[in-house]
Amino acid sequence: MAQISVKPESDVPIPASKQGNLSRLKRQWDLQLMVVPGIILILIFSYIPMYGVLMAFQDYSIFKGFLHSPWVGFKHFEMFFNSPEFFNVMRNTMVISLLKLCIGFPAPIILALMLNEVRHMFFKRVIQTITYLPHFMSWVIVAGIVMSLLSTDNGSVNILLENLNLVNEPINFLSIPKLFWSILVTTTVWKEIGFGSIVYMAAIAGIDPSMYEAASIDGANKFKQIYLITLPSIMPVVIIFMILAIGNLLNAGFEDILLLGVNPVLREVSDVIETYVYRVGIQNSRYSYATAVGLFKAVISVGLLTMANYLARKSGNSLW
Repeated sequence: MAQISVKPESDVPIPASKQGNLSRLKRQWDLQLMVVPGIILILIFSYIPMYGVLMAFQDYSIFKGFLHSPWVGFKHFEMFFNSPEFFNVMRNTMVISLLKLCIGFPAPIILALMLNEVRHMFFKRVIQTITYLPHFMSWVIVAGIVMSLLSTDNGSVNILLENLNLVNEPINFLSIPKLFWSILVTTTVWKEIGFGSIVYMAAIAGIDPSMYEAASIDGANKFKQIYLITLPSIMPVVIIFMILAIGNLLNAGFEDILLLGVNPVLREVSDVIETYVYRVGIQNSRYSYATAVGLFKAVISVGLLTMANYLARKSGNSLW
């Protein structure tokens, strides 16, 4: 009778893809080890705290804890949806977020395109420094500057308007609800436009200069070169940042709105999800209610991010 030999398990060939991954891990073990602290920090500060979303489905008490607090299901979600402030909060959140997206998103791209055409390097560096410096200032300082400029007591804007005979008396800009969105979005764009342009400047720097030379020989002016070469070349970066911006559409802001919208008169136009959670949930110790509102925003944000990524995938550029 013929003998059947069984090949030892250790001799079973490993697929080429797995061999490549294992060999790469062995070669890069020191680099892989450097990633471990970052993974640990993400687990500790991002994933383990997710356990706290249980509060959204409980009448949470800090004395009873997660295990002994009574379960109430979707009670706090229903309270938020039926709240008389729900429509106003969602309206302000969406309007402010869309304004920041429509104005604040293309602003760094336009600035990067303009700086790319500047040939005087000293002037170019000075403009870059001036534009991205506000990013490193805290919102407390920025809000103080804005309040000082718009103050009715020797505020620079009111002094200028009075000297030009455009107004007869100082205007309290930060107490007029219809002006708040404009002031907020303008301040946000001014603070972040320079820092946001750095990424696009780096993407533009990677474009082959011979493409511009060929376009110039063919008779393309600067605007055609931007439209036909620069924008298509940086479009993958633009799409990635657009996906992230759409995913953060419900993040209208917290510090900027909390500091600039401190006047109670502005609450009708300044109260967004973040400030609403802080005011109703945290200050009034309604932790379960605040968690439910925050979880609702997180679910919608994940849905928007997934939808934006699905649409971007058709163009060949996506996050996953």
